[in-house]
Amino acid sequence: MPGIDYYLFRIMRIFNYLPVNPLSIGNQKKMFLEYFKDFDKIPAARGIFGNKTTEVLSKLTVELSWLNGYMYVDGNDGHIVISRSYLNSGNRTEIYLDLIHELCHVKQFMEGKELFDPRYAYVNRPTEIEAYRYCTKEARRLGFSEERIRRYLRTEWMSDRDFEQLVKSVNISNT
Repeated sequence: MPGIDYYLFRIMRIFNYLPVNPLSIGNQKKMFLEYFKDFDKIPAARGIFGNKTTEVLSKLTVELSWLNGYMYVDGNDGHIVISRSYLNSGNRTEIYLDLIHELCHVKQFMEGKELFDPRYAYVNRPTEIEAYRYCTKEARRLGFSEERIRRYLRTEWMSDRDFEQLVKSVNISNT
């Protein structure tokens, strides 16, 4: 049975078909590189998109949302939706790692992959595992300990069992 995240995103997708999406009223859209200047120069971003990094990021839209939460890639058109409150109050390094994670999803979307495949639970979804592996690699490059990476990966929507499955899937050692 798919996780609650799947149902929430399905509901959000339905809103996108309405003439006015009530969840986006008051949201602000900007181009990615206007908001995250020089992100196309970052090696981790270049590792995702290669020589097309500047081209992709200069066309990518970011929607700043009034809803609480973190960030995600909109499955309808591939833009990134980011909670304003998270941007304003979140840990800057974790926001950076989340952006890397979401850019992996942008690339997956561009490749035609189903980001919210209902056949998989969140922690078993191939697109999530790939994105978590890549941002875990970046966290290690930044000097995060295995314990610090575990704290970063822990989210309120994962059960202890799901969390341990994710940690195993992305090769984080138990400390």
